[in-house]
Amino acid sequence: MSRRLIRVLVVDDEPMVCAHLRTILGSVPDIEVVDRAHDGAAAIISVLRHRPDVVLMDLRMPGLDGLTAIERLAALPAPPIVVALTTFDADHFVTRALRAGAVGFLLKSTPPEDPIDLVRVAAEGHTVLSPVVTRRLLGTPAADRRLALVGELTERETQVLACLGDGLPNAQIGARLHLAEATVKGYVSRLLVKLQCANRTQAGLLAQQAGLAGGAGGG
Repeated sequence: MSRRLIRVLVVDDEPMVCAHLRTILGSVPDIEVVDRAHDGAAAIISVLRHRPDVVLMDLRMPGLDGLTAIERLAALPAPPIVVALTTFDADHFVTRALRAGAVGFLLKSTPPEDPIDLVRVAAEGHTVLSPVVTRRLLGTPAADRRLALVGELTERETQVLACLGDGLPNAQIGARLHLAEATVKGYVSRLLVKLQCANRTQAGLLAQQAGLAGGAGGG
């Protein structure tokens, strides 16, 4: 069965980085790089013009930076899926990008084959993080504290958390657990408070660390 075509916009102030990613992503038939942009303002214009499915967004650029551009794209009526692209793996960059609306984080230093898989996963609506970033996020004392809190959740809360670990939106969580979407939204809000998570992506990472993702915890 053939894959659907994934349209990608690459945003980086280094033309060589854009060219490199375009070559890598263009090597497979199911991904098309529809445009390249070199700053946040140009990225927003390109998104409105080309309607890409996925945007790989550099965070540090002159003019409008990537974090601001991510926030503005997230406010669009039909925003694209955004994966932050950077050489920096400091935890605060990861957190700020995720809070701005990115679904994941890709380091420019990842092996050439990784961007292809990460773009495919992101296009399906799942959280994507370079392995080194995931290890950093899940190896912090704060993550350990949150993991202990998972054991205090109710059965239904655990099921909802497992769905977040699978990257499901509220509507799909409701379908899986036979709950109204508004009810799911309430569960998610309470989970973020209980688990001290800034957003659902952080909660999804916690679910993966707890071994709940991959359909576990459903009912």
